[in-house]
Amino acid sequence: MSKDAQNYKDSLSLPQTTFPMRGDLVKREPQRLDQWESNDLYKRIQKRRIDQKAPRYILHDGPPFANGDVHMGTALNKVLKDLVLKSKTMAGFETPYIPGWDCHGLPIEFKVVQNAQGLEPAEIRRRCVDFASGWIETQKSSFRRLGVFGDWGNPYLTMDAAYEADIVRTFSALIKRGNVYQSKKPVQWSYGAQTALAEAEVEYMDKKSISLYVEFPLLSDKFGAGTSMVIWTTTPWTLPANLAIATHPLFGYVVGRFEKVKQVKGQPDELITKRLVVAKELIETFESKTGFSLKETYQEVKGDAFEGLEAQHPFLERTSKLINANFVTTEAGTGAVHIAPGHGADDYSAGQQNGLGVLSPVDDEGKYTDECGLPEMVGEHVFDCNVPIIKILAGKGFLLGKETIAHSYPHCWRSKTPIIFRAVEQFFISLEGLREQALEEIDKVNWLPKWGRNRIHGTVEARPDWCVSRQRTWGVPVPVFFDAEGKAVIDAETADKIAELIEEEGSNIWFELSDEEICERLGLPAGYKKCRDTLDVWIDSGSSSVAVVDRRPELEGPADLYLEATDQHRGWFQSSLMLSVGVRNAAPYKSVMTHGFVVDQDKLKAKKAGKTNGESTKLSKSEAEKSGKPIDAAYYYNKYGADIVRLWVSSVDWQTEVPFGEDLFKQIAEPYRRLRNTLRILLGNMDGFNAETDAVAKADMPLLDQWVLERLNVVIKECRSAYEAFEFRKVFNQINQFCAADLSAIYIDVTKDRMYCDSKESLRRRSTQTVMHEVFTALSKLLAPIIAYTADEAWEHAGFAGSVHEQDFPEVKAEWESSEVSTKVAALLEARSVIQTAIEEKVQSKAFNKNNEAAVVVDVPSDFAALDELNDREFATEFFILADLKVQQGSELAAQASATEFTMCPRCRRYEPLLESGLCARCEEVVSD
Repeated sequence: MSKDAQNYKDSLSLPQTTFPMRGDLVKREPQRLDQWESNDLYKRIQKRRIDQKAPRYILHDGPPFANGDVHMGTALNKVLKDLVLKSKTMAGFETPYIPGWDCHGLPIEFKVVQNAQGLEPAEIRRRCVDFASGWIETQKSSFRRLGVFGDWGNPYLTMDAAYEADIVRTFSALIKRGNVYQSKKPVQWSYGAQTALAEAEVEYMDKKSISLYVEFPLLSDKFGAGTSMVIWTTTPWTLPANLAIATHPLFGYVVGRFEKVKQVKGQPDELITKRLVVAKELIETFESKTGFSLKETYQEVKGDAFEGLEAQHPFLERTSKLINANFVTTEAGTGAVHIAPGHGADDYSAGQQNGLGVLSPVDDEGKYTDECGLPEMVGEHVFDCNVPIIKILAGKGFLLGKETIAHSYPHCWRSKTPIIFRAVEQFFISLEGLREQALEEIDKVNWLPKWGRNRIHGTVEARPDWCVSRQRTWGVPVPVFFDAEGKAVIDAETADKIAELIEEEGSNIWFELSDEEICERLGLPAGYKKCRDTLDVWIDSGSSSVAVVDRRPELEGPADLYLEATDQHRGWFQSSLMLSVGVRNAAPYKSVMTHGFVVDQDKLKAKKAGKTNGESTKLSKSEAEKSGKPIDAAYYYNKYGADIVRLWVSSVDWQTEVPFGEDLFKQIAEPYRRLRNTLRILLGNMDGFNAETDAVAKADMPLLDQWVLERLNVVIKECRSAYEAFEFRKVFNQINQFCAADLSAIYIDVTKDRMYCDSKESLRRRSTQTVMHEVFTALSKLLAPIIAYTADEAWEHAGFAGSVHEQDFPEVKAEWESSEVSTKVAALLEARSVIQTAIEEKVQSKAFNKNNEAAVVVDVPSDFAALDELNDREFATEFFILADLKVQQGSELAAQASATEFTMCPRCRRYEPLLESGLCARCEEVVSD
């Protein structure tokens, strides 16, 4: 019986699938997104869990600012959140996700005002609403395109009236506790944006400053006539506000004769002699910086000996009080600290303890006022007055030394100008009582990584009272009035009334009504005036546990997880904690997860090689534009596809700095292709398989099929455990390794012959289809949180009902636990390596061309775990993909290969004993049927 080649091909069972080889993600993903949204997939997922009465898992979204495109750092954050929620959904939880946006504040108002000067407050606010709304839609589109599921039709916006009302109610709760007060004290002031700044609105940049050593003559002869204190400062412009000099009560100070030879070109040398007080530990530093040398020690005294004395200000007609302070150090300077209570937190505290006033002769623009005592400098910017002040000191003979230093200095995050510490009347939240409770709550929270606990503990422990008023227009008003005498009326009942008014009519009502009109609406005495300041935006976002988690019926607090970048230990994590403690005496979260910043891949390499000179590796939009390295998420999902972005997120170690660059996207495309191809091969081989009627039990399967199920069981167990621990990189590595090493390199390769050439009804072919069905189903589900589009596409092409995102994760099965099967296959794989080495040597020497032409003699020890399988010719020739195998006993594994004497079967192309038909026995049986 002869058959032509075409008939043999027709008798083969070739893989059939509609799942395309090329992902074409940029084209197909938007189509699938439209399908998800038109089918209300997110709502269907939640309803299924609600109907099951599943436990809730609440990840509360930290709101990004609505002021620009989604960059890769924000994309990393949103996709990480989505990985958490999709994996929790498939693990059996109801996972309502309400995305949010931070809408108020300086970043938005700054851009609006830049484009239009001289606007009325109400118009500024209207334009800010339009500006924020536009960017919300842009960002929302990007997040949806990235495959992030959520209630996008009902996000929370901090500019919504109901949310704004809850901000005021949160503030009112702190008034009830007695934690809100007004005071004139130093705050971080941005003269560029003309407002106070919160700590989280400050960024540190390198700055060059002039440091001075300045003489303050003592007005007492206690340490000898003509004795002077020496202070050191890096802010000469604050000297007009000096009211005191601080020494440490326990440090040792030297009163001595210091000399310096002054050399002026063309003039004889001049010996300058001074009677000065310098901390003993700092004399060598003082000598090297100023040129003055200690020639004679008159006295050595402790710092407490100076307390209560007075010194003459070097250029103003007033004195400076000598006080003691424990914050004085010997790390730099002279051990005597210039105290300007209006320009520093420590200085202010010391001033309060010692009855000093608060002098801050600087206006909103950073310019001197009349109070500076220097008429020629009034109206000049303080930074422009450093040199003139130095000249005054030098002219009076009180400048002992100066140098330029480079140091890290706080700058306004929006205007990028250096900040100044300036005392102004502001509203504050006292941390008394709050701090202690917050520190206790920190230790009840699960911090991921663990070091997050120490970071937030340190910032809460060290932070000063919270300055919460801002001299801006775009924000929630400080719910305070001033009476006829100008005294602040801080009243919780009034604040609650303001909250009701805002909820009914929006916060613009505060800016649109006159003082008289709003007092009438609230039932307040005539003559009261409303506060013109707005609340710090960290109050806005920090109130979200009240305004969102407590208010939305589908949510409940405390949230299971907050997930943001590592800078939020001093930002949203902290503001949320402090306000939640203030409102409910408890933290708003059970766990907090922080990820590293997305950093430039090339800069990170340079940093590790010590070639960055300390510059930041963090991605910046301006730098990216200059270098031609795009950082907008849209560039990458429009070029590579959202699933490539998601696969990148799953592949990184989120606990550290996250390297980023276009080369990484090109690299991540390779494992994507492998995963997609694996799904396609599995789908192709599942063609014609009916799981209900064709499935084979594990006990009836050939050895290799059983082994793959045992390996799959391990992968399911490891991946579910990794998802539970948010170790997405481990999920990626587990699945990638399983597909590359176990499936592609072994199982798919070995079983190709039976899938193509066995009869469709054969046990071992149905066994392999059973396994591939199990593997495909499990991999689709395990990959669904990561490559959300591709997994769902594959699921659809398998003909399965619904979306893969409506499924549960695969379960670990007791019957698939590792057994002697895995032990046997491990031994066989060891033998395979030895056999393959012997075959490759012969292929290299041209003895034959391919594996399936080889006849192999293998030596195995008597205790070899899979001896029976080696002696089973049908099993062995399939497993090792060769023509024949002979087994003999030896002391260790060894193999010799030669060309087979068998002839190739024209149908299956294996080298086998052929029958009269010219086919091997297996093929003869198949074509006969």
